[in-house]
Amino acid sequence: MSKTIRYTLLSLRDLAVSAGPFIVLAVTLLTLAYWWLDPNPPKRVTLATGPAQSAYEEFGKRYAKILAQDGIEVVLLASQGSADNFQLLREGKADLGFVQGGTREARPEDEAMLESLGSLFVEPVWLFYRKDVLPKSTGASLDALTQLQGLRVNIGTAGSGIPSLMNKLLASNNIDASSLKLSELEQTPATVAFLEGRLDAIVFASAPESLMVQMLLQTPGVGLMDFPQSEAYSRRFAFLSPVVLPRGVVDLAGNIPAQDVRLVAPTTALIDRKETHPALLQLFVQAGKQIHGGAGWFRRARDYPNLANNELPIAAEAERSIHNDKPFLQRYLPFWVANLVERMWLVMGIILAIMLPLSRIVPPLYEFRVRSRIFRWYGQLREIENRVDSADDQHALLEELSSLERRAEKISVPLSYASELYALRNNIQLVRRKLQGRQKFSNAP
Repeated sequence: MSKTIRYTLLSLRDLAVSAGPFIVLAVTLLTLAYWWLDPNPPKRVTLATGPAQSAYEEFGKRYAKILAQDGIEVVLLASQGSADNFQLLREGKADLGFVQGGTREARPEDEAMLESLGSLFVEPVWLFYRKDVLPKSTGASLDALTQLQGLRVNIGTAGSGIPSLMNKLLASNNIDASSLKLSELEQTPATVAFLEGRLDAIVFASAPESLMVQMLLQTPGVGLMDFPQSEAYSRRFAFLSPVVLPRGVVDLAGNIPAQDVRLVAPTTALIDRKETHPALLQLFVQAGKQIHGGAGWFRRARDYPNLANNELPIAAEAERSIHNDKPFLQRYLPFWVANLVERMWLVMGIILAIMLPLSRIVPPLYEFRVRSRIFRWYGQLREIENRVDSADDQHALLEELSSLERRAEKISVPLSYASELYALRNNIQLVRRKLQGRQKFSNAP
């Protein structure tokens, strides 16, 4: 058994030495491909969200929870809102962020560094007002921005992007901002001031998941402005869409709202920096389909995410992932394994195509290595044979031949090449007989 193991190990050693250069070449190519493609993403990514208790913050928590299942830590970076998020992305302080349409000041360099993962949801302009501050002639309802003149209105913090949006809407109605008593308080202090009567109206641009929005929709004495010209607004501003808050959608039993309310809504997209790892983008799009793909107040199931109403170029990963289901391998394998195979398979195929022809050299090289272990002794044997007729000391020559035979007996070769070894030994015996015959002839009287 020990000899069998020895011969097996010997054969494996020769095979490993023969195939070694090709194994090293394959490993080197794979290493270079891995370095170049960088298939596995970092395990930490920063997502710019929004202020406390906002819809952005809630969505950020959902993304973090879903990506944590694949070992990705999502760091939630609080901000003032959409405009602030865009600035954080520009400065490289965030990898991704929620950005509302129409809230950024376009710069030529933005498209070179930023891209969109698709539209996630609409954020209606919620203009809440206290019914008791409106003139009786209006019927305690508000349906035109011109009715805001003279009122105390909070239009949100500058970082939220809402002031920029409201200024555009006011300007389109020829309303001088100085005719209103505008403030830019944060969302929570502004809501408190509104409920205490220190503000007459308050403006949000938020998804209906916002706790503040849901609370104010059900607060007695608080009305929601209707935008009967919502279609006209959407024609004037490409980033706005007309939406309808259906009657009773907030509370069917309480019939809240009591009638359909027409609103205008910018679309919010998930923006990323172009150097963000593609695998991370894929995970965010897949998570977005889970979070935003269901039915809601302003959407039907699977309406979002989509590629419409985007102000920045669409990322390639978004186009693939939005239109397709989760990749086949990711359904059955851990994300890290599936992602590695998906991003390396083409390179692995190319390397395999290169290595297959080269691998044909391995068997001849293996055979040459094993046989050379035997054939190198034929040179010494041939030299001894050539000296048989001319040597003066036949006895010394015979000793040299015996030494060669002893060394040949120690040669180890795989069993499949044993015939070569026995052939060497037979040839040594042939030379020995020739030498012995010459010795007898020399000693004859």
